[in-house]
Amino acid sequence: MDLLKRVWTDESGQDIAEYAVMLAVILVIVVGTIRLIGSNANTVFSQTASSIG
Repeated sequence: MDLLKRVWTDESGQDIAEYAVMLAVILVIVVGTIRLIGSNANTVFSQTASSIG
């Protein structure tokens, strides 16, 4: 029971968890932005190629 109490009140693990959550949110935003830009860029290149050819 004493171990559980020490783990619950220890704040050093909370810092690591907060950084992990922030990193996960940033990665989701970056991946979503890249996918959005990538699909839009693909559409633009396809339209340009079809208008040239």
